[in-house]
Amino acid sequence: MGLLIFLAAWLWFLAAPVPGGAQAWEKEWNQVLAAAKKEGKVVVAGSPDPVMRAELIPRFTARFGIPVEFMAGRSSETVARVKTEQLANLYTMDVFLSGPDTTMNSLHGEKLIDPLKPMLILPEVLDGSKWKKGKPWFVDPEERYVLRPFSSVASLLFINADIVKPEEIRSSKDLLNPKWKGKISAEDPMATGSGSNLASRFYVQIGPDFVKKIYIEQKPFISRERRQFTDGLARGTQPICLNCREDDVRPFVKEGMKIVELFELTDMPAVINASPWMLTVGAKTPHPNAARVFVNWLLSKEGLEIYARGYGSATLRTDVDESFLNPKNIPKAGIKYFDDSEWVWTLTGRRESREKVQAMLKEQR
Repeated sequence: MGLLIFLAAWLWFLAAPVPGGAQAWEKEWNQVLAAAKKEGKVVVAGSPDPVMRAELIPRFTARFGIPVEFMAGRSSETVARVKTEQLANLYTMDVFLSGPDTTMNSLHGEKLIDPLKPMLILPEVLDGSKWKKGKPWFVDPEERYVLRPFSSVASLLFINADIVKPEEIRSSKDLLNPKWKGKISAEDPMATGSGSNLASRFYVQIGPDFVKKIYIEQKPFISRERRQFTDGLARGTQPICLNCREDDVRPFVKEGMKIVELFELTDMPAVINASPWMLTVGAKTPHPNAARVFVNWLLSKEGLEIYARGYGSATLRTDVDESFLNPKNIPKAGIKYFDDSEWVWTLTGRRESREKVQAMLKEQR
């Protein structure tokens, strides 16, 4: 009987809540928040992004009283700066919001970042039930550095339906119609980024002959400036846009323009990706507490929902309202999509395809 009483008491002790345990995270959070305010700011690097500037940063600063210094620029330029600074033992950036190539090949591959996982505090960020993957999805082999908060069905192209009827673009062959020569815009496939990513996707899914024809024979308008794509799409000078972004196109749609987003062709199935960014933190962050507050809030329901609404991407949180999204952007259960942001594909498959595409296009030009 004595043994049974002892076991019962021990089980009760294990099950009993630890005094103050439920508030332990709050104590840590308040300490981090106080220290963050003393640090004075958080430095975030990312691509030029109206959602970040107009919506997310103002909301974050209003909520926590911490200014955000947003370093907007090309990923290649940001990485070059970080490498130069770190060689001089300078560390100026706290948080990176960057695409898969930059994140995996440069930031992670060249060891320019520190672990992100230990920085997570908020229960709603750590709670596996809040995530479609059952946990915050760290995609790097160590599962500590690179967090992926988004998984959306990727747009393939946009058309100005006043000029190009949707029924005119059913397959990849339709894009090669001579009537569209000079009427297509695309981001430079010779530079790392969305332009070369799409070209690599064309190469793998359709073949090298199509890549040569679409980028050479169709004489597309090639640029590295996003604004030029949407302007050409809206004006009709390039009514087919291969690399427009939904957040750039949305204002024209609101104005009543007939801009149509296509997600797949008959010979090119839809894919998913991690757009708009993956999340990492810089090595030896200069504002470690402010960075911690920022990444925790960014990954919360409020932070990701602001971004999902502004950018039009599906998050990996289970509690973010998706009713405002284009249903075609939300991955459907039971469908096995090709993941264009998958780790191995990004590090090896896409890079190899990109190198073949660029070598071929260089020879043709």
